Amino acid sequence: MSVSGINSSPRALEIAGGLPSTTRTTASSDDFLKLLTTQLRYQNPLDPVNDSQFVSQLSQISTVEGIQKLNSNMSELLLMQSLSQGANLIGKKISYDSDGKGTLVQGTVQSVQVNAGRVSLQVSGKAVNMSQIRGLTG
Repeated sequence: MSVSGINSSPRALEIAGGLPSTTRTTASSDDFLKLLTTQLRYQNPLDPVNDSQFVSQLSQISTVEGIQKLNSNMSELLLMQSLSQGANLIGKKISYDSDGKGTLVQGTVQSVQVNAGRVSLQVSGKAVNMSQIRGLTG
């Protein structure tokens, strides 16, 4: 979908208050509204932008924001599910791949932690990722 009247020239970015892509990777509704007002301010009076395009663009930005929120909520739900699964293993003896080469080690799960958005188990004083578990022995 193209929008007439605005291009990616440095002046257009400066007017719209935009930042280079290396600084920011997502656009918010505020960014969209700044761009929209800039487009209105500098549009060609002999060839104005169609109102239906604005409504369509507003609808699209709203949809994108909803999808982003849904993705965030889903990530939180999956984290909580993994945390719950790990909590169910506390006090149980597991076998896990200790080195990524198939060397199985056994130990008792002592606690569950979340580090950098990933659930890990404390097994005999060592952090074990849920993906390393190969079996449950008791």
